[in-house]
Amino acid sequence: MALSSVWATFMDPSIDPQAPAGVTHRSLAPDLVRGFMLLLIAVAHAPAFVSRWDLGPAALNTFAALVRALFAENQARALFVLLFGYALGQLTQRELARGSDWSSIRGLLRRRGLWLIVIGLAHSALLVPLDILAVYGLTLLLVAPLVRTRDSVLWWTSGLTLVPATLLLSWQSVTALTAAAVGNPITLAQDMAPDYGAHVLAGLPFWPLKTAVSTIVVVPGMLPGLWAARRRILDEPERHAPLLLRVASICMAVSFIGRLPMALLLAGAWTTSWTWTVAGAHALAGYAGGFGMAAAAGLVAIRIGPDRGRLTAALVALGQRSLTFYLFQSAVWVGLFYPFTLDLRDDMGFAASCAVAVALWLVSMLLAEGMRRAEHRGPAEVLLRWLSTRRAAPIISRYGRRSSSASPRG
Repeated sequence: MALSSVWATFMDPSIDPQAPAGVTHRSLAPDLVRGFMLLLIAVAHAPAFVSRWDLGPAALNTFAALVRALFAENQARALFVLLFGYALGQLTQRELARGSDWSSIRGLLRRRGLWLIVIGLAHSALLVPLDILAVYGLTLLLVAPLVRTRDSVLWWTSGLTLVPATLLLSWQSVTALTAAAVGNPITLAQDMAPDYGAHVLAGLPFWPLKTAVSTIVVVPGMLPGLWAARRRILDEPERHAPLLLRVASICMAVSFIGRLPMALLLAGAWTTSWTWTVAGAHALAGYAGGFGMAAAAGLVAIRIGPDRGRLTAALVALGQRSLTFYLFQSAVWVGLFYPFTLDLRDDMGFAASCAVAVALWLVSMLLAEGMRRAEHRGPAEVLLRWLSTRRAAPIISRYGRRSSSASPRG
């Protein structure tokens, strides 16, 4: 096996180390939706880095607020956690197929969770305090026993945790809506440290509590993703086309109807005293929208088939390196908006920040495509895989003998 194939195995659990050189059994749909997900994340995060949302043409700001609330806010996260659960299920099923026992799989999951916490802490301290990686890691440690439980337990646990998750997200939305209504939106720009040293230290005292509380919004979307992976719904979308069509149609309709009132509120086009009800509907419908988008990606993958154009190839390349470019987004936010860098936080409004997010996503896609053509894997994916895998796949030496001397310990 070529060394590049070994590194590929470290990077992504969906690559079969026993496959012939150059052959990777990756399905189109999961990577396709991961690439698109990064656009939603960028749009959801960007306005948090500017201090004056009203700068620029009012019509553009209103339109951007409407689109963000309708498609990105509290929906990008739902899609993200669903895909995390799906990847966890893929990894587990693959290890079982290779003959690994539960003790080995549990150890792998725990190491992966611990290293996600470490990477998430570094991400939050060194870049921006909008981390989800540590939350994933802690959630993985807590729910690892559920990986091999019955389907009914997954759904019951998801449903029960959906109640406190919705309440938490609703409280966040009501708080943000109240602040925005008086012209003082809650953003990171208000509390940015004047120098990098202070920036690194600023969020550390609150990080443990924030991470622990945030796990509650991950579980409701993560466990259905694990269930879907057991059935290879996105890996084999052709077999599940009727289900994907129903889920995409129903969930996207529920998402639009449930999220439109909050979007109109945030855009200033409507007022109501039922703020908590609207916020709750927005949060619940966000989970539905995440499921619907994932199902729609499966349908798109069926439509595309084996003949992938340049745009599809670039989007898939981005999805295959989603962790790397998630961190890349944060590095760009620091470079553009913080006082110790370009300090553009007071120079653009809501719409302009969303435009920067779209531009960043396009640049990320171009960079990912360049990495694909150069046969470079995502460095963050390589690192996480290397840290959490106890042994590397055997290497076929140039003399035809197997060697495990390069096996890392993690």
